[in-house]
Formats: sequence, structure tokens, C-alpha cells
Amino acid sequence: MTMTDRPQDEDRPRAAKQPPLLDTELEHLPPELRWREWMGRVEAVIFAASEPVPRDVLARVVGRECNLDLIIDDIREELRGRPYDLVRVAGGVQHRTRPAFAEAIRTASGQAAAKSARPLSQTEALVLMTIAYFQPITRAELSSFFAKEISRDLIAVLRGQDFIAYGPRSPTPGAPYTYVTTKTFLSHFGLETLRDLPDFEALEDAGLLSREKLLAGEIPISMATEGGAQDADE
Repeated sequence: MTMTDRPQDEDRPRAAKQPPLLDTELEHLPPELRWREWMGRVEAVIFAASEPVPRDVLARVVGRECNLDLIIDDIREELRGRPYDLVRVAGGVQHRTRPAFAEAIRTASGQAAAKSARPLSQTEALVLMTIAYFQPITRAELSSFFAKEISRDLIAVLRGQDFIAYGPRSPTPGAPYTYVTTKTFLSHFGLETLRDLPDFEALEDAGLLSREKLLAGEIPISMATEGGAQDADE
């Protein structure tokens, strides 16, 4: 057979094999079994992920009429009493061990003896909290807020732990970078969104928080971390 005699199909690129379509509706199953299957799929996807799984991703494995909030609530109910749970954090859902077992996990993994691990200093925690509430905010604005210079090294510590990132350029002269919090910040402090932060104005109105109290170190949420600070250039 000559080259001109070869079937045209051999010259066409082979189409990539498509994965079989997942039956999400499961209409052949009775309602109770359908619900159990959806629960299993959702928990499996969350368990296999290394980061919080967004709702739109979970929605791919269940039917159109499935209520994801109820599915997650039912899974959490079944996990009651277990050393792990599902938590809504950083815009998604994540499988996490319960805080009561943190020390056992650190001991088993050797993290308890890690020399590089240290919590945020009070000043670092206060700056991080201020960024969380008033983002996007520039380093100059932070310095003005605290009435003292906020160093590039301090900002580098927060960036090195991925708690903050660059935001949009400020419209002020020189167009300096602003800073905003990250998904790592939300995940580390157990927040689903920034709306879960205590309402700053409500705390002020109730007399529970003020700029003076903030500068004095009265922090409404725990800003301690056991991750070591990493080097980072601003």
C-alpha cells in the first residue's frame, strides 16, 4: 500500500478519550439510597482535596435538586464523636481534625520540637488584623494608623506565611501597592469569608473595641500561629 492509499482516518489525530459521564441525578435509586450516594460522593471529594472545596465543585457530583448544605450537615452529624469534621472555611468545605487532637498530631509528626516554629508577635498580629479589617491598605496607611513605622520586614513576615498578598495599586501619589488578606488567612483562622470577622463598627458601638484598644493589643480573634516565619522580599 502506498502513502496515497492509506486510509484518511489514520492521518487524523486521535481524539482524547473522554471520561464516562457521571450519573448525578441517580433517578433509578430510591430517595434514601440516592441521598446516601450523594453524601458519599461529597465526602470523598472533600477528603481527597488538599484545600477547601468550593460549592460549585461539589455541585458537579450531585443532582440538580440536591441541597448541599443539608448534605454537609448530615455528614457532619455522622462524624460527631470522631476526631475529624467538615468545616466551612476560605470559601469552601474542608476535612479537618478537631482542635482537641492538635497536640497529638504535632507530637506524632515531630512539629512540637521544630525550632523554626513561632507564633506571630503581638505587633505582627495587630498589623494582620488591621489589614483584614481595612483592606486594601498601604504600608504608609498602616504606619499612619499605628503612629509608627511599619517595616518592610514585618510585612515580609506576613507575606512569607501567605497571610497577606499584594492588592491593587493605591490611587495616591506614587501608586504604592496595597495589601489584602488571602485564602490562607481565612483557612488558618477558620473563617469562611471576611464577613465572618467580628463586625468592627458593632464592636465600637458596643464599647467593646476602639482604635485605642486595638493598639493596646485587645484582639477580637486569635492571631497566633505556629507556622514559622519565612523569608520574603517585598
